[in-house]
Amino acid sequence: MNQSTELLLAATTAAQRGGDILMRYLRDGVEMRAKSHEGAKTYDLVSDADIESENAIAKHLHSKYPTHHLLGEENLHAEADSDNLWIIDPLDGTNNFAHGVLHFGVSIAYYCKGTPIVAAVFNPARDEMYTAIAGGGAFLNGRAIEVSRDGKLSQSLIGCGFYYDRGEMMKKTLAAIESFFAEDIHGIRRFGTASLDLCQVASGQFGGFFEYQLSPWDFAAGALILTEAGGKITTARGDELPIEKTSVLASNGLLHDAMLTITKAHHP
Repeated sequence: MNQSTELLLAATTAAQRGGDILMRYLRDGVEMRAKSHEGAKTYDLVSDADIESENAIAKHLHSKYPTHHLLGEENLHAEADSDNLWIIDPLDGTNNFAHGVLHFGVSIAYYCKGTPIVAAVFNPARDEMYTAIAGGGAFLNGRAIEVSRDGKLSQSLIGCGFYYDRGEMMKKTLAAIESFFAEDIHGIRRFGTASLDLCQVASGQFGGFFEYQLSPWDFAAGALILTEAGGKITTARGDELPIEKTSVLASNGLLHDAMLTITKAHHP
């Protein structure tokens, strides 16, 4: 087993352990609460499920790679430019999870000196594991996936997301959606789990996806899976994607310029 395969096995095993915890809480019940950081809204939720999932993921990765750094949504803090960095979202789609909507995931990516090497995004409710190794393609439960070949917006379904801000950023997002509809797209979908949204572009369900603010743990794994499936991902202004809070535009590649015209025009 080569190093990349070992890294991916660590990622998928950790994702499954986190997913098992989420499903236990979903079955037995969980108390959701608003996050306690400054500026958090009542709809910006967290639970013991998030925390326990993250702890289990961190424990497994530390057992395999004790010198590596972990950056996660809840309590894992590391520099984004660390040489050996795991970027973790223990529960992406928290509001879906809170309301029993079975569209949420665990997202784990390993970056070496700023370059993505392996990625896993797991939806435990559907037992769907998306994976990728840099240079090795993208897969869903071991089956190769690829982006759609739709070359026009009028042939495509577009995904989007809203950040927790319900002010100017939401207005800009809604304006962009209106512009997409003016291009006679088949429809807009907002499923609330960015990591899985990116995988839906990777597997050809969406022609593209955009959101005006995401954190690294939201897109780190999905970005590699998407590019390995033949897609393209940048900021919503068309710049290279940083490992920090940013806007995101993902597409099958063929639609990227057309989408960029809209997302740039409405960028907050």
